[in-house]
Amino acid sequence: MATKITMPQMGFDMTEGKVARWLKKVGDLVKQGEAIVEIETDKVNIESEAFGDGVLREILVGDGATVPVGAMIGIIGTPDEDLTAIKAEAGLTAAAVAAPAVKAEAAVSATAATPAQVSGDGRIKASPLAKRIAQEKGVSLAQLNGTGPGGRIVKRDVDVALTAMPVVAAPVIVPIVTAPSPILAPSVLKAEEVTPTKLRQTIAKRMTASKQTVPHFYVTSEIDMAEAMALRAKLNALVDDAGKISVNDMVVKAAALALVKFPSINASYGNNVIVRHGAVNMGIAVAMEQGLITVVVNDADRKPLPQIAREARDIATRTKNGKARPEELQGSTFTVSNLGMFGEIDSFVAIINPPEAAILAVGTTRDVPVVRNGQVVPGKTMKVTISADHRVTDGAEAAKFLQEVKKNLEEPLRLLV
Repeated sequence: MATKITMPQMGFDMTEGKVARWLKKVGDLVKQGEAIVEIETDKVNIESEAFGDGVLREILVGDGATVPVGAMIGIIGTPDEDLTAIKAEAGLTAAAVAAPAVKAEAAVSATAATPAQVSGDGRIKASPLAKRIAQEKGVSLAQLNGTGPGGRIVKRDVDVALTAMPVVAAPVIVPIVTAPSPILAPSVLKAEEVTPTKLRQTIAKRMTASKQTVPHFYVTSEIDMAEAMALRAKLNALVDDAGKISVNDMVVKAAALALVKFPSINASYGNNVIVRHGAVNMGIAVAMEQGLITVVVNDADRKPLPQIAREARDIATRTKNGKARPEELQGSTFTVSNLGMFGEIDSFVAIINPPEAAILAVGTTRDVPVVRNGQVVPGKTMKVTISADHRVTDGAEAAKFLQEVKKNLEEPLRLLV
């Protein structure tokens, strides 16, 4: 039976998406779960998977076209299957297709008419990483041959070009002794206007809406991290690099366990009702070149700490490489935003990520003097601040939630049971 390929929804506020490129051509065999098309959204490029086995019979929306969420963009079926019914079911008409359909008999000629490394609109096909490195190193993409899928230029192609570039010897500079310079003039910055990326535009729209429509309030707590850091060191000594546990992983687990006891914070507000979610799906803010994006570890309260660490690292890495799945970037019920890795970030407040009711901002774990048993001794502390929706919860409940997070981190064996 034929299977539709539709524009997936990769976020509650996503209404349309762009076909960045097809990873299969008409006539190729396709297996369920196999990446078949790369979709570009306002946030990130994601490879969308096939929902059935068969042959890619038709591509209905070509590279570069933008269509609404749910629109049919391709069809998978058996080689001789009649596709009339599935097209009629979808209400497919010539006007509904944003770009010409690619039929099996036309696929070969279309491919031959365009250089492999150039897209339909004349732009050079290159991965975001390859573009960035080429720009930084002064390499012209037009001079490169792409070895990626469909002739796409990837990082290794830029690396090869850099290796082949001639090495220019640095000029010998003879110092000239002059009189001491008077007061230096201030450095001159370049005045310019920069067009924000699509992700930055989306962040601007969503964060503005959040601050304008959600009544935020903030509660901060300081946590003694000495025991947590000691446990982390012991655990990391037992695993390889791929299994290393970060401070953020411990915070995610501590917050997930606390949310089970405070379902009003693991919630959303909408249409005069408070929706308490039946799962604890932890969003983790990940910094990308274009801006912040949230990746999701589902059921974090029920997963062991090492599994959370591996999943979070894997999803974040694949997101930066455009390999994340749609479900890994949506559906979070609570978010952790951590700036502690940048050092000396004592504390900060974060804007709630709609439609969630709260977000936890995490600062740096710092070496500070603390008082234990009446004595001042070396210690490690970390400040966390919850931003919460006052329509859903209040200060007293938020404070109790932070007390539970604090207890989980100050008695870190709780994270392992």
